[in-house]
Amino acid sequence: MSMIAVFFGRLFISLIFIVSGINKLIHVNDTDAMITAAGLPAGLAIPTGLFELIAGVCIALGIAVRLWSILLAGFVLATILFFHREFTDPMQAMAAMKNLAIAGGLLCLFGYGHTRWSYDALRQRRRDEIATRDAQLRATEAEVRAARAEGRAEAAVGEPVVVQKRPFWRR
Repeated sequence: MSMIAVFFGRLFISLIFIVSGINKLIHVNDTDAMITAAGLPAGLAIPTGLFELIAGVCIALGIAVRLWSILLAGFVLATILFFHREFTDPMQAMAAMKNLAIAGGLLCLFGYGHTRWSYDALRQRRRDEIATRDAQLRATEAEVRAARAEGRAEAAVGEPVVVQKRPFWRR
């Protein structure tokens, strides 16, 4: 049940950044004006929009979730410092608290980044399967070598054993 919650939480958090990245890329001039008004250099609208969009899609699909979540947490905390620093204004304070909550969710995602239903978990399962298969192959090869050393390779298994060599890129 907790894996389902982590999956949907990952999707919901990623949706924030996907939509925000698309909006920044659609309204480049407005985003650039907002960035320059905060005292940052002009021309950051497109890189920021692309970063949010790519990071959101990667988190939604489960690709390098831990990396993207920690990068986005830093990004969200930086937006508090640059855009929501007037804590006496209730709207700015609310936006800062919202961003703080998003950063907290991203840090939780960093902690539980390798969950089921993600590309990272699929890749890890595949690595484990390959490692298990390679270990079984090495064990079989060792048994065959030992049996051949004793002169009874065919008697060890009951029929001739064909040992397949691993491809050079898996050694």
